Amino acid sequence: MMSRTKSEQLFATALRYIPGGVNSPVRAFLAVGGQPFFVDKAKGARIWDVDGNEYVDYVGTWGPAILGHAHPRIIKAVQSAAANGTSFGIPNPFEVTMARLICSLVPSVQKVRMCNSGTESTMSAIRLARGFTKRDKIIKFDGCYHGHADSLLVKAGSGALSFGHPDSAGVPAAFTEHTIVLPFNEPAAVTAAFKANPGRIAGIIIEPVPGNAGLYLPKPGYLEFLREIAKSNDALLIFDEVMTGFRLARGGAQERFGITPDLTCFGKVIGGGLPVGAFGGRAEIMDCLAPLGPVYQAGTLSGNPIAMAAGIAALEELAATDAYAKLEQLGQALESGLKHAASAAGIPVQFNRCGSMFCAYFSGEPVHNLADAMKSDRERFKRYFHGMLNQGFYLAPSQFEAGFLSTAHTETDIEKTVQAVRKVLRQLG
Repeated sequence: MMSRTKSEQLFATALRYIPGGVNSPVRAFLAVGGQPFFVDKAKGARIWDVDGNEYVDYVGTWGPAILGHAHPRIIKAVQSAAANGTSFGIPNPFEVTMARLICSLVPSVQKVRMCNSGTESTMSAIRLARGFTKRDKIIKFDGCYHGHADSLLVKAGSGALSFGHPDSAGVPAAFTEHTIVLPFNEPAAVTAAFKANPGRIAGIIIEPVPGNAGLYLPKPGYLEFLREIAKSNDALLIFDEVMTGFRLARGGAQERFGITPDLTCFGKVIGGGLPVGAFGGRAEIMDCLAPLGPVYQAGTLSGNPIAMAAGIAALEELAATDAYAKLEQLGQALESGLKHAASAAGIPVQFNRCGSMFCAYFSGEPVHNLADAMKSDRERFKRYFHGMLNQGFYLAPSQFEAGFLSTAHTETDIEKTVQAVRKVLRQLG
C-alpha cells in the first residue's frame, strides 16, 4: 500500500477553503471512495504525487495530453510566448495561425471562433444554431456531457453521472424546456422528436463518440442517419468534439467516421494542456456572430497567446509524426491484453475502445448507451480502481469516464498495465 500522508494533509486543508476540497467534482474520488492524491509533477506518460509515488497515467488531463505531459515542444512554445506577455485582449498572430490550422485540418470548418473552455464552445454553438435557424429547440442525448451551461445540464454525463445527480440544482426548469433529451443509438427516438416538433428544432448536438458516461460507440449508420435527418429538417448537426477532436484522427471523429457536421466544438488538444475552447463551421453560419451578425459571444482571454502557442505546437507535432498509427497500435494492444485478462479471471468485462480512448465496464452485456452503462457493476469498479492505483496505474476515478492513451506511452507500459490488471482481477475474484 502506498503512503499518501502529504496528500491527506493537503486534502484536509483544501476541505477548509474549497468546496469538497476540489475544483472539479470528479476529482474528489466520491465515485470510488477514499481521498484524492495531489500531483507534484508530470512527465511523459507518468505523474508523481506529493508523497513521491509514481503512476502510469491513463487520464492525461482528461484528454489534452495526447503527446504526454510536459512535451518539450509545447513547453518551449509556452515559455517563448509568455516572455512576450501572458495576455493582451487584443488580436495576436497566434490566434490567426491556430484558426488556419483548425480550418486546414477539419474540412467542415470554414471559420472558427476561439473561446476559453469546452463549456463556452458548446454554449456558444447552441446559441449560434438558434440564432441562425431562428428556432429554439435542441436535441441532445442522455449521457452526453456538453459542459455545465444551464440548458445542456440535463441527463448529462461526466461528474454529474458519477455522483448520481445528472441534473443540477440552480437550473430553472424554464432554462431546459427547449432541450429534448433522447437515448443514444436509437434512430426511432430522433424521428419521433422531429415529428412532434415540426419546424421548431434548431439542431442536434452530440458527442460523436460519447466519452462522459464511460465510452460507447455509435452503431454503424447512426451518425449518417443524424446527418440526413438534420439536413432534411433544416436543422444543424453539431459535433461536440471537445474530447474527440484531433484525438481520434487529425480531423477528429468526423474524419474517422466520414461525417460532415454543420458546427463543431473543440477544446482539450487544441490548448496543449492550457484552458481553451473553439467552435467553427460553415462560413454562412459563423458570420452570424458579432461583430458581423446578431449572435453575441465574447471573451477577454479568448485566443490568448500562451494557450494558442501551446495548441499550435501540439497540432503541428501531431501533423508531423505518425502519432495516430502509434496510438492505434497501443490501443489495440491494451484492448487485447485487458480482454484476455478478464477472460482468464472469469469476470465479465465490456471493453469499449475507439482509437486512443477506452473504457472497461464490469458488465456481461454490450454497452451502446447510457442505459446499458448504468447496468455495470460500480462496486466492483471501485475495488478495481483502487487495486490499479496501488499498483501504480492511474485510471479515471469513475466508471463513467473514458481513459486516454498518449504517444508517450510505450509497449512496455501496456505490458505492465496488463500484468497489473491480471493481478487485480484475480484479487477481485
